[in-house]
Amino acid sequence: MQARELIELAAVVSAHGPVLIRGSGQLSTNSIDEYWTASKCRLDRWGRSLKSLSDETAGRSRQGRSGRGRSRWPFFRSVIEEILTGEVLTRVWTAVICAYDRHRGTELVEPVVRSVLIGHLEARHRVLTLLVHGPGIDAEQALKLNRLRRRTERWTDMLIGYLAGQYEVTEFAVDPARAKDFAEDLSHQSRLAGGRHVWPLVLGSLRAAFRQGLSPISPNADLNTRIATSIVSCFQPELFDSTGVFRSLWLLRLTNITADTQVMLDELLSLEDHPATEAEDVALRRLTARSRRFDV
Repeated sequence: MQARELIELAAVVSAHGPVLIRGSGQLSTNSIDEYWTASKCRLDRWGRSLKSLSDETAGRSRQGRSGRGRSRWPFFRSVIEEILTGEVLTRVWTAVICAYDRHRGTELVEPVVRSVLIGHLEARHRVLTLLVHGPGIDAEQALKLNRLRRRTERWTDMLIGYLAGQYEVTEFAVDPARAKDFAEDLSHQSRLAGGRHVWPLVLGSLRAAFRQGLSPISPNADLNTRIATSIVSCFQPELFDSTGVFRSLWLLRLTNITADTQVMLDELLSLEDHPATEAEDVALRRLTARSRRFDV
């Protein structure tokens, strides 16, 4: 899954996040675990790639020549792009999940997504340090990547602003004041004649903003897909088109559903020789609710 698709998913999450936050269902434990695991694996890969880039640029600077490292720049550039653009989804998903927990007065999932966000921000800091102080990175390339950073930051605040119109989540924006401004603008525009068209126009503009200029291949497409699937698994199927990449992710989420259901079935079967208890009744209700929730 490419970086551009993760940005589009961030827009879907922002648009439909309030439905998830207010919903009565429980988030899939397997999906949250998968989000944390896949995100941590991606952070580890990013860390190794950035260290390799740092070592190579430092070596070329000392030797005063280009060489083998220059041929690897397209890969390193794609890693940096993935970190910068992936931050949009990480921030938006963290905002939704934290609002989900707070709406219920719990702290069940917030620590997980916050941990991922902290790791992502650390990777972002390393990228910015390399762009500013990396002796082997061309000024032109650094300038292009910095423009990408500014673009992703603005769109992050726009998507957070959409959520901020209903929930206090501006802390997850790059610029909280800008996110609040976006929230006010979106709220005002939605009340005008034809306001229902505001959000489709926003999504169209977002797609256009990232349609060109990014590397054609993501270095961690497999982990991006796992992360996206874990997020999609928390939503209802009607939010996704009948075709396209998000529908494919919806089909992949069946794996998570099966795993969660099997765990609950095993728990019930282990108690079949014992009298019914309140805990069993709760487990049965959970299983029934889960089966309805994921009825395609």
